[in-house]
Amino acid sequence: MAELAADLRFRGLINQMTDPALEARLDGDTMTAYIGFDPTADSLHVGSLLQLCNLRRLQLAGHRPIALAGGGTGFIGDPGGKSEERSLLTEEQLEANLAGIRSQMQQFLDFEAPGANQALLVNNGDWLRSLPMVDFLRDVGKHFSIKQMVAKDSVKSRFERPDQSISYTEFSYMLLQAYDYLHLFDHFDCQLQMGASDQWGNITVGIDLIRRKRQAQVYGLTTPLVLKADGTKFGKTESGTIWLDARRTSPYQLYQFLFRSEDEMVGTYLRYFSFLSHEELLELDAATADAPQERRAQRELARGVCTLVHGAAETERAEQAGRALFGEEVAGLDEALLLDVFAEAPSVTVPRLRLGDGSLALLDLLAESGLVPSKGRARTTIEQGGAYLNNVRVTDVDRKVSEADLVAGAYLVLRRGKKDHALVRFA
Repeated sequence: MAELAADLRFRGLINQMTDPALEARLDGDTMTAYIGFDPTADSLHVGSLLQLCNLRRLQLAGHRPIALAGGGTGFIGDPGGKSEERSLLTEEQLEANLAGIRSQMQQFLDFEAPGANQALLVNNGDWLRSLPMVDFLRDVGKHFSIKQMVAKDSVKSRFERPDQSISYTEFSYMLLQAYDYLHLFDHFDCQLQMGASDQWGNITVGIDLIRRKRQAQVYGLTTPLVLKADGTKFGKTESGTIWLDARRTSPYQLYQFLFRSEDEMVGTYLRYFSFLSHEELLELDAATADAPQERRAQRELARGVCTLVHGAAETERAEQAGRALFGEEVAGLDEALLLDVFAEAPSVTVPRLRLGDGSLALLDLLAESGLVPSKGRARTTIEQGGAYLNNVRVTDVDRKVSEADLVAGAYLVLRRGKKDHALVRFA
């Protein structure tokens, strides 16, 4: 296996580094490193995946990872990457959010590992919320000039827009993050802070504070922002954010989001989010170039991430559901998964009583569902082999449907051709 520094470089995970000497440290004895996570919701999203994977890589390489939940800074809000002021969270909202993301971090990090590389989960609310303001201004604020702080990209970008500004609350965020680094250095000998490239300014302020207060050298490393081929943020879709909580984004939806990755980006995502070897990654690069229609790389990406987030059993269910969408029988799907798979298909509700005497014709349902404009077109579709009931081709124009055909006790899946679906619900 490649040394950690070489592996990070191969995967394109080093965007900025405060000192080239860090590479030797990454490949040397155990060091402690941290990444902060903003608890603005009760779930992390796929935009957080890269940093979760980075902490996991550190731990697998023998280092001690600290996941810092912003229970204190979450009351403030990081201005980085934001064009306007954040809404402030209540204490109840923040506690609920922290509880949600703690459980997700346990999927990536081993908090029970024996020895020096046991992962830690800390909450900066434990020290920031009891910090006396006058002490903070005296011991931290005096080390930084307004000119220096305004020059940081996270602040400067807000001033450059005539319709935007920044409150003193968010302006102070970088000093609070710097104090986090100092606290972790003092209590856990933390010598590395990692984050996305938009955290560079905050990270360097923390390094400067430790140098001034402790006369010690510590390090910073940023990774690239994760973007789609069109330059927009990874994890955003027309329907919203892709979350890591199955209650917000189902395993099937997560799987399909990743499976639909663009050919030009899937190799990058595999490097960021998978733990495949360099040889396996290069082989998948070649497969994408030679046979993109097979989508081998996309399948490996979806399978790997979904397993990491939701486990092998949920990933198998997601794959089963995906196969159902593309032609395999749907009889084995439960109601929740069936509705997930066909969420975007048109649907119609039919009185269940119509199933009672066995006279309900498939011709009628094809027309009523809107898949065809008339019963005459439904007949032609069946005769030409283009009609499917629960993904099984129907060739009998007199086919009737009954209770025995229902999926999950209440549904029929109709299909015309290869891609046009409709869901019929009996109630």
